Amino acid sequence: MSTPRPLFDAHLHIIDPRFPLAPNQGYLPEEFTAEQYRRRTDGLPVVGGAVVSGSFQGFDQGYLLHALEQLGPGFVGVTQVSNEASDARIAELAEQGVRGVRFNLRRGGSEGLQHLDTLARRVHEVAGMHTELYVDARDLDEIADTVAALPSVSVDHLGLHADGLPALLRLVERGVRVKATGFGRIDLDPVAAMRAVLEADPTALVVGTDLPSTRARRPFDPKDLDLVAEAAGEHLGAVLYHNAAAFYRL
Repeated sequence: MSTPRPLFDAHLHIIDPRFPLAPNQGYLPEEFTAEQYRRRTDGLPVVGGAVVSGSFQGFDQGYLLHALEQLGPGFVGVTQVSNEASDARIAELAEQGVRGVRFNLRRGGSEGLQHLDTLARRVHEVAGMHTELYVDARDLDEIADTVAALPSVSVDHLGLHADGLPALLRLVERGVRVKATGFGRIDLDPVAAMRAVLEADPTALVVGTDLPSTRARRPFDPKDLDLVAEAAGEHLGAVLYHNAAAFYRL
């Protein structure tokens, strides 16, 4: 991008082996601390971000709360919680900077799909939290009515696959947000997909680095932001920051 603009990194992972980690499908990630994240994004106009729990972190929030303390103002959390978590615990997490609950429908490690409707509604009612879905968009039609009826939802990584883009766009038209993240793991043209999302709803698209890009075919490259700029055009400021600021209640 020729002119740096403030970037809210809407999707990053912190992996701190001092906190519980569990192999997922035989995979255990390498360390990626808050300090390593700062070094990797040095030179980028990052002013905040969303630390997202991975499948390998299960229902642990210790690492997340520690990471938010280290990263400081402007950073919030998206975690995985059990359906058995109390309202008091959900409210406590919100007070500590957690803004969303993730359902990892692709890799597991989170609460299951059977609890999506009830848990998503409860965390929003108790603490204003949104729900984040890591899902192959080719599977969205099966749960579309449930997802569209929820109070606040986002979908990771542009829905992953071109064949699922029509289903994703139908949900965008019904209020669902989309993360332009993980370009090294998707099977679609990111520029075309981002343009389609923006055409459906200019407020729906947010951007993230997906660092450290666990299990992706390639890691995040700062040049990915040039693709965002190409797609966003006049909406670039909103896509890089303002849409996320509204969604994450900064």
